[in-house]
Formats: sequence, C-alpha cells, structure tokens
Amino acid sequence: MDDYLKLFVEETSWYNNIVLGMFLPEKWWDPLPHFYRGWLRNYIGGNLLYLLSGFMWCFYIYYLKHDIYVPQDAIPSKRAMLLQIGVSMKAMPWYCALPAISEYMVEHGWTKCFSRISDVGWAAYLVYLVVYLVVVEFGVYWMHRELHDIKPLYKYLHATHHIYNKQNTISPFAGLALHPLDGILQAVPHVIALFIVPMHFTTHIALLFIEGIWTANIHDCIHGKLWPVMGAGYHTIHHTTYRHNYGHYTIWMDWMFGTLRDPLNDEAKKM
Repeated sequence: MDDYLKLFVEETSWYNNIVLGMFLPEKWWDPLPHFYRGWLRNYIGGNLLYLLSGFMWCFYIYYLKHDIYVPQDAIPSKRAMLLQIGVSMKAMPWYCALPAISEYMVEHGWTKCFSRISDVGWAAYLVYLVVYLVVVEFGVYWMHRELHDIKPLYKYLHATHHIYNKQNTISPFAGLALHPLDGILQAVPHVIALFIVPMHFTTHIALLFIEGIWTANIHDCIHGKLWPVMGAGYHTIHHTTYRHNYGHYTIWMDWMFGTLRDPLNDEAKKM
C-alpha cells in the first residue's frame, strides 16, 4: 500500500478508535481485522445516531411542542413507532455493511477519493462537491422511482416502508424502517458517485452522517417551507400518493422529470 492510501486507513482507524474505544473494551475489538472494526463502528454509531435523533426529535415535536407542530390526532401511536424501530434494528447490521465496503474500496485506491482538500484546492473541492451531490441526487431519485415502478421491487422490498402511509403513522423512526436491501439500494448512489467524481473522503463520511439525520427529518410530517429543499412536507405527499416527490435533498429531479407535487398547492386546494 502506498503512502497516500495509508492516509485513508489512518483516518478510518481514528474513527474506529474513537467510537469503539468509547463503548467497548479494547480487548474485544482490537483483534478484529480492520474491515470488521469499521463495520462494528458503523453499527454502533448507526444505532446511536438513529435512536438518539429519533427519540429527541419525537420528544420535541410530539410532546414538548405538539400544539405548534403536530395536531394531537396526527401523532403516531407508540406501537407504530416501536414497530418502525424494530424493522430498522433488524436492517441496521446490513445497512452498515455498505459504508464498510466503500471504505475498503477507498483504502485500496479503487475510487476517485482524495484525502486532503489541499490536494486539489478549495475551488476544485467545491466544484467536485456540487457535482457529487448532483450525481447522488440523480441516482437516489431514479433508484427510489424504480423501487416503485418495478412491481417485484416494490412488492418484495419497498412496500415494507410504505405501510406507513398516513400522517398519524409516519414518524422520524420510519426513516430507516425499510427492507435491508431497499435501504442499501437507495444509499448505493453515494458509493457509485465516488467512482465518477473526485471526492474528499472526510466530506463523504460527513454526508453519510447527515444522511442518518436527514431520514429522520423528512418523516416528521412538518413542512419546513425552505425552497428548494425536499423536506417532510414533500415526502409526506410521497407516502400518501406513491407517485410524487421521489427526490432526496432537493426538488430539482422531481421538477425535471415531472413528478413534483408541492404541499403548498395541496393546502391551497383544501381551503
């Protein structure tokens, strides 16, 4: 392994030491090969991120501020939320395999990742970041749309997520309540983009972290009204119509491909 690739290994090892060292005795994880340490770190970190963000957000919007954000009759039942947690927990070990595999490919020089922003300069870094996000947005849109359009994929994979199809059944915990293969397929564009666009590795890891928080946010049914963000107002419509708002972070792909439905227009029609 050349010296440059060792920078990626050093970075992932640092992440491993922080997370695993905080929660497990060193003798439990130190003998593990590097790849399995990465998977275990992702598993511990993924569970913590999912549960903490979900519980904190649910407590805030359903109990502290329910009179502001969510009507009482629209609050999901505890049973619905526990079912979503159960589905997510079963899928989490499989979800965590994808970033472990992507890190392996980065560490072996198979991708276009670079370790330091100084390697390309800030201007190029920002351009690459924008192109990376566009590639991810395009990939997630079409992957999500095909999970609806291809009937066997919907029936055997994506339908698991769409049993939560009303405001009083959708909660932040529903964000990761998918069939494991469904969740992996929707995250694959993040990895494919690494082979297409030069990407700062640390930023890629940070975006995966943000992804976990984002999935909780877009399932809280609260329309943030922050154009052009594909927030929860849009995603709630997706859960009720099944044919609109497949996008990820923004509305652009739905706008380009004719599947956008604006929650503000829906509200205006009800008035």
